[in-house]
Amino acid sequence: MSTHTLSVLVENKPGVLARIASLFSRRGFNISSLAVGETERPEISRMTVVVDVEDLPLEQVTKQLNKLVEVLKVVELEPSSSVQRQVMLIKVKADAGTRSQVLEMVQMFRAKVVDVATESLTIEATGNSDKLRALLDVLEPYGVKELVQSGMVAIGRGPRSITDRALTKVS
Repeated sequence: MSTHTLSVLVENKPGVLARIASLFSRRGFNISSLAVGETERPEISRMTVVVDVEDLPLEQVTKQLNKLVEVLKVVELEPSSSVQRQVMLIKVKADAGTRSQVLEMVQMFRAKVVDVATESLTIEATGNSDKLRALLDVLEPYGVKELVQSGMVAIGRGPRSITDRALTKVS
């Protein structure tokens, strides 16, 4: 199986997220990441769906997505031709003896401290999956107390916009 990132433009209406998620579920696919939000046009939302699946079943799901009335455009984003980011908040044990070492790691990964307590630091990090995994690996010895992360968001590189290409279906 391989990882695929789909950018799905949809009408911003109640129930669309549930319909799309159930389409993947009925096929037995696990969505490893899902992020949804309005685009530059409030009537359109963009769903970024990351799924592990073989190419042929993914093609079938893409065709089924395109048949849904609320779906305006489906594009697979290749890592080399897109910018992909996640946000992660990490609460790490950091007492007076280890705080300076943890802060050094935070700087090295261009992350930032967003909360300081006597026994811990909360760190905000943004990046691709590899960068965030590497940061977690170096923070693990200090003790990760809590972790939360967003779904992957992605956008194609260059001047083209999938929103522009999908507008004809909305108008």
